[in-house]
Amino acid sequence: MSIHNNYVAILAGGIGSRFWPESRQKLPKQFLDLLGTGSSLLQTTFRRFEDVCPRENIYIVTHESYIAEVRKHLPEVPLQNIVGEPSRKNTAPGAAYISHKIHALNPNANILISPADHLIVNEREFERQVFES
Repeated sequence: MSIHNNYVAILAGGIGSRFWPESRQKLPKQFLDLLGTGSSLLQTTFRRFEDVCPRENIYIVTHESYIAEVRKHLPEVPLQNIVGEPSRKNTAPGAAYISHKIHALNPNANILISPADHLIVNEREFERQVFES
């Protein structure tokens, strides 16, 4: 399996309703440093995938109102890799849309859909399980 066929879509469109009061609609949890590491959950998630996927194959799916915030957290991500949804339709439509978009670019793509706000303690084991299976 070629690493150049690996793609990651990070879903980062949540509005912060489940982790209130720390997370709010203006600044939901994916943009917070909840673990005290100096990185937001979105930054941590993005960096997790840099070793297993070319940077240009990592996409961020978010609400269009969060595009500027994503750019602040991940200035290294090309603007065309930040997909802004015009309305919030939850996980399945966002995952379907980005999968369709990636498949159009590369029909041989291996696509991993990942939330922006999860905690992975053993990252090397996670990578092994996901990309070597």
